Amino acid sequence: MQRKNDFRASATDPDHPGPPAVARTSLPGNPLAPAAARRFVRAALADWTELGVPAAAGITDRLADDSVLLVSELVTNAVVHAGTNVELMCRLDEALPEESSTEALVIEVSDHHPSRAVRNEQGPPSASGTPEYGRGLNLVATLSESWGITYRTGTKTVWARLPVEGVQAVQEIESYASEQALQRGLRAAEILAPLPKRTSHDTEWVNRGALTFLAEASDLLAGQFDEDLVAALAGQLLVPRLADWCAVWLEDASGGPGRGGMGGPGARLARVWHTSEHRIEELRRVLEKEPPRLPEAAGSGACPVPWPGEAPAGGASGAALAYRLTAGGRALGTLVIGRAGLVRFADEVTGLIEDFSRRVALAVSTARRYQRQANISQVLQRGLLPSKVAEIPGVESGLVYEPRDKGGPGGDFYDVFQAGEGRWCFALGDVQGKGPEAAVVIGLARPWLRLLAREGYQVADVMDRLNQLLLDDATEAADAAAAVVAVAGGQGVPPDGPTSRFLSLLYGELLPYEGGVHCTIACAGHPLPLLLSPEGKVREAATPQMLLGVVDDETYTSESFDLRAGETLLCVTDGVTERRSGRQQFDDGNGLAEALAGCAGLDAGLVAERIRRLVHEFSERPPDDDLALLVLRAH
Repeated sequence: MQRKNDFRASATDPDHPGPPAVARTSLPGNPLAPAAARRFVRAALADWTELGVPAAAGITDRLADDSVLLVSELVTNAVVHAGTNVELMCRLDEALPEESSTEALVIEVSDHHPSRAVRNEQGPPSASGTPEYGRGLNLVATLSESWGITYRTGTKTVWARLPVEGVQAVQEIESYASEQALQRGLRAAEILAPLPKRTSHDTEWVNRGALTFLAEASDLLAGQFDEDLVAALAGQLLVPRLADWCAVWLEDASGGPGRGGMGGPGARLARVWHTSEHRIEELRRVLEKEPPRLPEAAGSGACPVPWPGEAPAGGASGAALAYRLTAGGRALGTLVIGRAGLVRFADEVTGLIEDFSRRVALAVSTARRYQRQANISQVLQRGLLPSKVAEIPGVESGLVYEPRDKGGPGGDFYDVFQAGEGRWCFALGDVQGKGPEAAVVIGLARPWLRLLAREGYQVADVMDRLNQLLLDDATEAADAAAAVVAVAGGQGVPPDGPTSRFLSLLYGELLPYEGGVHCTIACAGHPLPLLLSPEGKVREAATPQMLLGVVDDETYTSESFDLRAGETLLCVTDGVTERRSGRQQFDDGNGLAEALAGCAGLDAGLVAERIRRLVHEFSERPPDDDLALLVLRAH
């Protein structure tokens, strides 16, 4: 994200203020934009204050909170309704002596889809109250002294003007501001005070600062992909800000208990949090022994529950509320909070925590979907790769396999297997694409390789037949996609993902004999294998040929050589050779050959590990592609 700040130096001539302080940025039209916008606004206000911009002297915490909330709402609108890049501008306007203007913070949010209207909540509210996606232009109108929408060719801009307290005004109300600052520091605790002691400032914080709390809590929860971490974070966000203690039950993902309680066979007490850490275990024991019970009809709203014994507040009772965590019509767990010394929670607080609990439920649901997908991917990955590498007489082997996406199937694959009496075969391949599409091709190619090799086909014949099989499969996939469109009356679109089955492959056959191994190899669109002699000399061991699955009736050839004792064959995917550091690749200037030359005398495992380490150290950034290498050394 780029931020540009332009400041004017007007301290020497206060009667001619000059141009205002301006900060601009461009944000991508994705769900990360609102959080980035909030950080940008806070950073801009902090910069102006630190640099002593005159108008910034009147920036208060209240103004900062309002501006962050307003920007969050407008950028969310732009992302949801336009989906284009979002331009954000913040400007401090000074009061002009010759005019009756006041200092103000001007915020402009522009998108590039002006045909879509900005959201305004004029319709009836939803059953649950305020919609989760925000307050629309009603919120903008409430926070700003003036606002509007400007249309230009290809651009729509929503602007708002928030008044800034002047320097003199700040000085005149210095004592009041100090008191307000203290209140802001304690506002979360004060809002939970008994009703007779609460002031109008409490309601004001719920209407303003609470929305910022929800927005920032959503950012934190959305970044968690483990349900236990979501539960832990929920407790830390609520305690002590809104409660003295908090407990989260999570129901079994495979199907929890009935809706009547939290102590069923499928529920577990995932997290307990207390303002006093030494009370956490005591509270956990009480809650596990006597978990609160919710009525069958309990929804996602606040449900009063009995105070759990004497443990949480050292003998003092208080108010406790339970919120059922539901998402997508499915019960996921229960959130319980308590505050000592209260007869009941304020209505504003119960509504705020209900909004928060919905976000916790969504985060738990997202974490579970992510975990399910990760489990499926891991199972799929295990099925696509061999359970073990075959041991070849007279040959050491070393293997490195690092998919870029640790939670899903990569596009690289390998295999080392016995094809018959005295025959072993090996393969190292790289499929076009990643994820499910790559998994489909690997799921076809590896079994075909084994079948053809065990049927006795020679290396070149295996490549010919595999090429034709990939082409035939791609044709069938294209016909199936066309049939889907035809069934839809020509109105549909083909399924996502390419139907072509491109594959780069290095495939070889090994015939061990006394003192060495006879190797026959073919390379189709793959980085060429390198042969290392005991003296440290490196040469290419094959010639390049066409990718598999591209050209029909392609004829492939193979080459043979002897891998003698002490010689090493290195096979890699392009994740090694094309590893980048700026504009330079790892294999530029024969970089891989030079790295291999330094491995003379090492066994296969150490060669594999050294090449892997050199590849990682080539750039400070993590690899952006799958990485696989196979080392075979005769001994």
